[in-house]
Formats: sequence, C-alpha cells, structure tokens
Amino acid sequence: MTPWRGPVIVTGTDTGVGKTIVTAAIAATATQAGLRVAVVKPGQTGIADGGETDADAIQRLAGPATVRTLASYPDPLAPLAAARVAGLAPLVLADVLGCVEELAAGHELVLIEGAGGLLVPMGAGGWTIADLAIALGAPAVVVARAALGTLNHTALTLEALDRREVPAGIVVGAWPDRPELVHRTNLSDLTGELAGALPDGAGGWQPARFRQQAAEWLAPELHGTFDAEKFRSAASSI
Repeated sequence: MTPWRGPVIVTGTDTGVGKTIVTAAIAATATQAGLRVAVVKPGQTGIADGGETDADAIQRLAGPATVRTLASYPDPLAPLAAARVAGLAPLVLADVLGCVEELAAGHELVLIEGAGGLLVPMGAGGWTIADLAIALGAPAVVVARAALGTLNHTALTLEALDRREVPAGIVVGAWPDRPELVHRTNLSDLTGELAGALPDGAGGWQPARFRQQAAEWLAPELHGTFDAEKFRSAASSI
C-alpha cells in the first residue's frame, strides 16, 4: 500500500487509548523515512496540573520538524466543554483547517491528533474530528484498546467513519507483553484493517529506542514494516 501523505487524522475509540504515543510513533517513523512531518493538536485540555502535554510527549519521543498546539484549556474535559467552563474562546473549524493547510504546504505529512473519541465536540458549533477529516479529505488512524470493550467501541468508530467515506486503519495503542485470552480473542475479532500495534509502555522508552523501533509497530501505509498477518498469527499462538 502507498504510504499516506498530506493530512492524516489520529483519533481513538475513547480517551486514554494511546493516541498521543501512536501519533509520536507515526511521526518518528515518517521522519526516519526522510519526510518532513508536522503534528497538530487542535485542542489540549487538562493543562492545570502542569504535567507533560501531548505536544511535549510527541516532541520528546519523535522529534518531528513541527509540533503545534492551537488551543489549551485547564480542565480535563472535551475541548468545547473545557473552553466553556474556562470562559475561553472555543476552537473554530475554519482556523484549524487553515493551520493544517498552511503546514501541508511545507511538510509531506501532517498528523492531526484529536481529543477523546471521533465524535467528541471539539469547538464552536460542536464540530468533531470526523468533520475535520471530511473537510480535509484525510484518512484516519483509529487507536483502539486491546482489552475488554474494544470490539464494540472500535466497530462503532469504524462504522461512523465508513458512513462518512473516510478511509481508516486500526492501531492497537498498547499491546501487553503477556497477552491474556481476552486480548488474543479481541485481536482475532477486530473488524477493519489492522495497521499496527504498539507495545504497552512504549511512551516511557528513551527517545532513541522509541525512534529506532517505531517502524516495526506500524503498517506500510504509516511508513512502517508491521505485518498484520504475522502479528495476528504470533498472538494467537501464545
């Protein structure tokens, strides 16, 4: 498959599924392949605790050419709700589109990381990451859990994307070192194209190790060498 270029959406089945680390892995792999990569985080929430932001984590792990956060809000809520609670201006879809199009002119790959799941309200008027994907004509990476509950969440997300005619691939955000029966059966039963799987805890690796191994976790469309058939076969034999 031809590797994806231009704008690419990174969304998830839920919050906390590993979108940021998957975004970092794609950025690292594409950068190692010689592409100039930009990463955009339209809305960062939960900054009041002063911890590492998603943009910080991506810059640390992957070191892409450009990392940009468009709006930040104190409370760990959906971006539209976080803006309302804080009395701050919500994100405007046209502004996000303008930023992505500007970055696309100087980068071969622009990764846009959403917040929470596909249909979380992102900004003014309740626009979602699904709306952004349609407006950009961009494919989507769906980051999913390995554990119980992932089959329904993943199927619903893929169905929503398919209805909008948005191409999509699934990346498992954190595959355990010792997968249990539920992980193995979930992997077998996931619908859609498996485009990668990251090892659990990869976000805590040293950047040099992360960048060196990231290509192994991602399929060719994401600039890596991951083989879904081999991975499924190996997982089922454990």
